[in-house]
Amino acid sequence: MNTTFQPIYNELEHQRSEILNRVKDLTVDKFNYTPSSEKWSVSQILTHILTAEQLSVGYMKKKALGIDQLKNSGTFSSLTLMLLKISQRIPAIKFKAPKVVVTNTPAPLPIAELTSRWEAHRHDLKVFLESIDDRNVKKLIYKHPIAGRLDARQAMIFFHEHIIHHWPQINRLLNRD
Repeated sequence: MNTTFQPIYNELEHQRSEILNRVKDLTVDKFNYTPSSEKWSVSQILTHILTAEQLSVGYMKKKALGIDQLKNSGTFSSLTLMLLKISQRIPAIKFKAPKVVVTNTPAPLPIAELTSRWEAHRHDLKVFLESIDDRNVKKLIYKHPIAGRLDARQAMIFFHEHIIHHWPQINRLLNRD
C-alpha cells in the first residue's frame, strides 16, 4: 500500500477494532435499543457507518476506471476537508444522511454479521488502495455530498471523522442504564 494511505488506513482499522471491542459483548436488546423514534440504536449507527463506507468505496472504484482523466487534489480540497473535519466535530452541526445512503442501508445488522461485513469491506478497501498507482494518489476520486471532490486519502480521513462524529451517540447508548 502507498505510504500516503497506510497511516490513515491503520487508524481506520484501529477505530473499527475499538468500536467492535466496545460492542461485542452487548446483549441483543442493548445493541438494538433505540431511545426514541428519531434516534438510532448502536446497531443502526454502525450499519450506517459501514454502508456509507461501502458506497463510498464503490464510487471510488467506479471513478478509478477513468482515473487518468481526473484532476489532482490541491489547496481547495485541503480547505474543504478541513472544514468538513471541523463540522464533524461540532455536536450542534447535524447532517442528514445522503439519500443514497439512506436508500441502501439495510436493516440493522446483528453484531456478528456487522463484524464480518466490516472486516470484508476493509479488506476490499485495502485491496483497492493497493491498486492505485503512486502517480494517481492525488486524483480527486471521491465526491462527498457537501465537501465535493476529494482524493482517496482525504476520503479515508472523512471516514475517520465520520466515526468520530458518531462516537458520542454510541457512547450515550453504551453508558445508559
